[in-house]
Amino acid sequence: MSQLPQTQNRRAVLGGLSSIAALSLAGCATFPAFTLEDAVRRLLFLSTDRAFSRLLQPGGFWDSQVARLALPDVIGNRGGIMQRILTGPIFRDRLQRAFNDMAYDAAERAAPAVTDAVRTIGIRNAMALLRGSDPMAATNFLHQEMGTSLIEIMVPEFGDALRVSREPLVGEVLSAMTGVDVGGIANSLAFEADNAIFRAIGREEAAIRADPRSTNDPVLMGAFGIK
Repeated sequence: MSQLPQTQNRRAVLGGLSSIAALSLAGCATFPAFTLEDAVRRLLFLSTDRAFSRLLQPGGFWDSQVARLALPDVIGNRGGIMQRILTGPIFRDRLQRAFNDMAYDAAERAAPAVTDAVRTIGIRNAMALLRGSDPMAATNFLHQEMGTSLIEIMVPEFGDALRVSREPLVGEVLSAMTGVDVGGIANSLAFEADNAIFRAIGREEAAIRADPRSTNDPVLMGAFGIK
């Protein structure tokens, strides 16, 4: 993907997320008597917006302590075959970085699905999600509700990226891995990316909980006991 279309697409995705977040905040200011369910939804909207704002930057996955994708087990456990290709840490890092770069397009496809889920899911036990001890409770609930839907969305993106990758190591590894098809590796990468995305959302949720006042959101501040 060229840099200009990539930047434009990222702006479109983030613009959509931010618009939803802004509308939610405006609604909070106009109608302050929101329910706890509304507060959970607002928390998830803002956490998701912030997470994807970070991930959909150049190096967003690779540079993140919580979102960096590891080499899939199907590659890391191949023993001698991989040792002959990945002769040192530099080569392993090159391959791992190539996979993390592929996660950009996959996450771009995933972002609207997460936003739609936040908008439409039924929220149970809102009090427990807000007042419990888990700083990522709402994110974990969202992940559970979405199940494997993001993986299913991202597998085709990873599959296409693997087939057209310009990183020579990717082609060399795929050629050497008899018995493992592109679909299997794409599925492994999508599974990793799914967990990475929700870890990133969870980190943002925890940060909001730690400092609700920084959101300038009366509903979130009220939900977390800030006057």
